[in-house]
Amino acid sequence: MTDNAPDKTEDSLFRAPPLAEQERMIEALLFASAEPVSLPEMEARMPHGSDPAEAMVLLRKRYEGRGVQVAKIGDAYAFRTAADLGFLMAREQVEQRKLSRAAVETLAIVAYHQPVTRAEIEEIRGVSVSRGTVDQLIELGWIKFGRRRMTPGRPVTYVVTPEFLDHFGLENARDLPGLKELRDAGLLESRPPDAEGEDGTDPSRDLDTDDMFDDDAEAALDDGLIHDDDAP
Repeated sequence: MTDNAPDKTEDSLFRAPPLAEQERMIEALLFASAEPVSLPEMEARMPHGSDPAEAMVLLRKRYEGRGVQVAKIGDAYAFRTAADLGFLMAREQVEQRKLSRAAVETLAIVAYHQPVTRAEIEEIRGVSVSRGTVDQLIELGWIKFGRRRMTPGRPVTYVVTPEFLDHFGLENARDLPGLKELRDAGLLESRPPDAEGEDGTDPSRDLDTDDMFDDDAEAALDDGLIHDDDAP
């Protein structure tokens, strides 16, 4: 009789909660945790003698077919939205993407000089054109590959797309505003053209191109002044 007394005392001191209560405990732990919770972590938090693995079986069964389910992630568990209801969480959002100065210049050159090759773009800009700049404009759907030039190397040309014309409210590329119109609108600086170069070339073409891309024009694009109708 005396030998059995300590066992009864120990059982009464460390008796585990009912399984239903353990189920409630792990439910609360999963709900409050920002990260998946493993069974050892649950056991460390629960009263001595608890069996979170057995309680987890009951909890997962309880959430079967519900909008929120208990998902096993590696060796841990977490509440997750039912896979077939994921579409309810999707939200469409328009992302404003600001073109870099190089992209604005390249787009304008293609629009005003199409069909134009990469070498011609670089000649007009005076600097090389990175592949990322062209890829960005192609990804936006504003320029596309045109026909190859029948010249040595058969370089590919670039042209603007119908999506570009639609975005800027243009019927065709001939409706693009001229440099005089852009200057009259205060979007470009008015600089007197230089005299013809000694080699007989006309520097006004490069000058006009530079005017097209000064800081004021880029700022006007960012402010929406030429976002829809005027921007090259």
